[in-house]
Amino acid sequence: MINHLGGLLIQEYRENKDFCKFIFIAVLVLDLSSLVFFKYYGFIIDNINLIFNTSLRIRNLPLPLGISFYTFQLVSYVADVYMEKVEAQDNIITFGAYISMFPQLVAGPIVQYRHVKEQLFNRAKSIYKFGVGVERFIMGVGKKVLLANNLGLAWKAIKAMPIGEVSVLASWIGIIAFTLQIYFDFSGYSDMAIGLGKMMGFDFLENFKYPYISKSVTEFWRRWHMSLSGWFREYMYIPLGGNRRGKKIQFRNLMIVWFATGLWHGASWNFVVWGLYFGILIFFEKMYISKVLERLPRGVGHLYTLVLIIIGWVFFETESLRGAFSYLSVMFGLSGNSIVDNMGIYTLRSNFLIITLSIIASTPFFKNFFKLIKEKLKLRGVAVAIISNILILFISTVYLVSETYNPFLYFRF
Repeated sequence: MINHLGGLLIQEYRENKDFCKFIFIAVLVLDLSSLVFFKYYGFIIDNINLIFNTSLRIRNLPLPLGISFYTFQLVSYVADVYMEKVEAQDNIITFGAYISMFPQLVAGPIVQYRHVKEQLFNRAKSIYKFGVGVERFIMGVGKKVLLANNLGLAWKAIKAMPIGEVSVLASWIGIIAFTLQIYFDFSGYSDMAIGLGKMMGFDFLENFKYPYISKSVTEFWRRWHMSLSGWFREYMYIPLGGNRRGKKIQFRNLMIVWFATGLWHGASWNFVVWGLYFGILIFFEKMYISKVLERLPRGVGHLYTLVLIIIGWVFFETESLRGAFSYLSVMFGLSGNSIVDNMGIYTLRSNFLIITLSIIASTPFFKNFFKLIKEKLKLRGVAVAIISNILILFISTVYLVSETYNPFLYFRF
């Protein structure tokens, strides 16, 4: 209601620049205050206690599901109205439908109002589009239930071990399993959201584009969680000046954006370090090695990117910076832990098939394969696709019935 009213006031008094600016800032502060209170209250108190040696008590606050996602949608709407990119929506029911659209409400993709404003009133609905949505939804279910959850079991087993007992082999298998798990978990949710949207006639923008085939970190972030990357670029990086005012200002802007990106993911210093880590890598690529990477064989650039991404996931997933550096020291043989042990060999053997299948599935191979079958075999190809979807849905349902509660990873953010 506050954002709806704020948008209408900005629209109505557009000629009064000072008043519009006041309304915009007031709404922005209210939006971000809610996010800061629920998500960063404990983090702020912890750091106050640490810095000033106080003992302020922290109440455990439940984090509202999806608050990071719908807060960013609210901010983008008011910012677009203020910058005259869109006209304010005068119908609060329509505006409410945009903000609380259930397919992507709790874990994205972050949908900007201008991308769906026409669809809120006029959208194409058909049996064919509904079928495409069902197929996309089933793909997302399969990614989450069959791939992400099973990969998560491998990572969970390694993560639960005392760090002194983890071999180099086991550490790499564990973090590779998590690297694949988080991709299939989050892209699976995005597929389900996009599929549900299509069933109702909405076309949401893609959120993932096979990020693990990238040959640079910069390219990776053009393919991973594209709605979030685009949001930060449009509403923070460009307003700060982007890359238009020299290298020092560009570096400053990148650090601010990636600090915010890390903090957006979680109220912990390991997320901040994770964000700054990628900010530094992207700046270094832009300034010094982008042209070198373009000339290198794709396999070399691909390996370079994957190693850096995997290191980043260590900071993302471990609970503390000390834990992250301890795990990295094991990975690179700096801790004195054994190189290979029975646990590592057992984990590799028992997860070799799921990891291999997941690596193939993280590329466009299966998409191109089924597309080719449909084109070459016509109706028989369509039948193969239908049977495959039914099998994926059936097996996924069997897994869901037998499993314990296993939520999407991004529900935490």
